[in-house]
Amino acid sequence: MILRQHWGLISFNLLYVLVFAGYYLSIKNYEFLWYVAILLFFLILILATLKRTDFDRVILWGLSLWGLLHMAGGGVRVGDGVLYKFIVVDLVGSGESQILKFDQVVHFFGFGVATIVFYHLLRSYLAQSQTVNWTVLYPLIVLGGMGLGALNEIIEFIAVVIFGQTGVGGYWNTALDLVFNLLGAIGGVIFIHFYYRRRPNRTLS
Repeated sequence: MILRQHWGLISFNLLYVLVFAGYYLSIKNYEFLWYVAILLFFLILILATLKRTDFDRVILWGLSLWGLLHMAGGGVRVGDGVLYKFIVVDLVGSGESQILKFDQVVHFFGFGVATIVFYHLLRSYLAQSQTVNWTVLYPLIVLGGMGLGALNEIIEFIAVVIFGQTGVGGYWNTALDLVFNLLGAIGGVIFIHFYYRRRPNRTLS
């Protein structure tokens, strides 16, 4: 159900989506127009199912910020490249294998949020169980988050097939994306443990 407090969040999403859609259209960046279309699809899907999913503010704002970071990453210019290629901290490597890039931070954050979404969608089923073995469930939730990360890589591969020249990158970029998806999923499970399960008003157990 769309409540009054959701309208600010909806306006926030529509504003940055429209701004970046106009920008990418003006520079004829069809790859990111593809991502804008996907983002709109998920925005509509979330709004249409909000009554059933009952996502909380953490999830909704997490997804919204992830969308904004993704849109900005491919379009905001930093130096000679885009924000996605910006080196946040020069830890190790060079070129495509360099760590830590803005892109990798977004993957960590985004799939941490995606892992929380995965957990949230399981909560009603977990509530029906008398006993939940969290030692087993936590790794499964991590795998669920990683699966969503793999789906993201498939979407990027489709963009490569359709548009040919993209900013997706090569093997090293894809492999590091998957690594940071995993780290983000682990971070998401840690957040679930301390934010949801340790607080009775937010937990099932």
